[in-house]
Amino acid sequence: MRYVIIGSGVAGMAAIEAIRSRDKIGEIIMLGDDPHGFYSRPGLAYFLTGELHDKALFPRAKDDYQRLNFKYHKARVTKILPAEKSIELDGKRLTYDKLLLAVGALALPLTVPGANLEGVVKLDHLEDARKILKFAKRGKTAVVVGGGITALELAEGLLANGVKVHYLLRGDRYWGNVLEEYESRIVEQRVQEEGITLHFHTELAEILGKGRVNGIRLKDGSTMRCDMVAYAVGIQPRAELARDAGLTVERGIVTNEYLQTNDENIFAAGDVAQVYDPVVGKSVLDSLWHLARDQGHTAGLNMTGERQVYIRNSPFNVTRLARLTTTIIGTVGHGHDDDLVGIARGDSETWRQLPDAIMAQSGFDVNRVRLLVGEKRLFGAVVIGDQTISAPLQKIIRDKMDITSMREKLLAPDAKIADVVVDFWSKHKAN
Repeated sequence: MRYVIIGSGVAGMAAIEAIRSRDKIGEIIMLGDDPHGFYSRPGLAYFLTGELHDKALFPRAKDDYQRLNFKYHKARVTKILPAEKSIELDGKRLTYDKLLLAVGALALPLTVPGANLEGVVKLDHLEDARKILKFAKRGKTAVVVGGGITALELAEGLLANGVKVHYLLRGDRYWGNVLEEYESRIVEQRVQEEGITLHFHTELAEILGKGRVNGIRLKDGSTMRCDMVAYAVGIQPRAELARDAGLTVERGIVTNEYLQTNDENIFAAGDVAQVYDPVVGKSVLDSLWHLARDQGHTAGLNMTGERQVYIRNSPFNVTRLARLTTTIIGTVGHGHDDDLVGIARGDSETWRQLPDAIMAQSGFDVNRVRLLVGEKRLFGAVVIGDQTISAPLQKIIRDKMDITSMREKLLAPDAKIADVVVDFWSKHKAN
């Protein structure tokens, strides 16, 4: 049996581990066009700020790869031929028995004049991060455009390298489709205290320069001098190969609950996959490390002939916003964010599928908890600052625990939510 995996991210690695747990002798070939192979994409933010050395981005030792017994080739696949069960790469053909598409997503491009000038940067992979650090050494002023986690990572990474940063926001607050207004204000205040200048209701019209960035023009006609423009306006699943091969593609590559595409021998997982979730009865896009890993693992098992349904855990992300550890679990947001087109990195469509729930919140400084409270269960949570109750909340939401016994306490005026959750958890965690 020959298993071919296109993509060298966490979904692909998890698939290899799953395959090897069931098939000790089958041939596994991983193909990737990132020159660095497998590394921690979420770690790039900390590499930018200097908190992580680039070697720390690589979580696997050589022995780990040898134990998994697979071949890795740096190559760009140009075509999939499902009828022949083969792929084309570098002018050659390679056959497969089972194929996994785990190619991830790419940053959506800026569509303004001047977007191709030197000094316009994004944060998709390690080479992008190195390019940003190189430009930061000679740049003095940068403009950041976009929303979500990555835009803020860019702003804080540039600031940490001595660059003066202007962050443009089209709307009246940061990440308005996931964060509630007070949460946005906490982040904004701390960002400004760090030294980042925020510009609300401000939209980029053009990037100025001859060969290299030297300024921007805004929609209102005003101009601003800068040496760099960093952007994060959303991501696009890399679905071109699948589309050209006749696989079903909507927002991403459509799969069933087994991570199988409309071709029984081709699977998809990670940021590129639009996965059917039997619990909610719909297909969902996620861009979250742990869900990509879970999908890759399930796909790998099913490639060996198992029939394991992918049961999607409540999407969560533990990130850092303005130096505050922030955990987002389940369904928490709503509406539209002017600074993003579709989904962003570290994001989930589910976060904005608001249920019929009541909001409970407490803590109005840098330690804050917000819960979406249904009739019998919690749908989602945002925890900013103190993370004591994050792990219990993940389990309460993931396991759809009956919260009837604490519901009234959570919704009481001036409820101390953290205390209520800790008390509930201490009584129920053994069950």
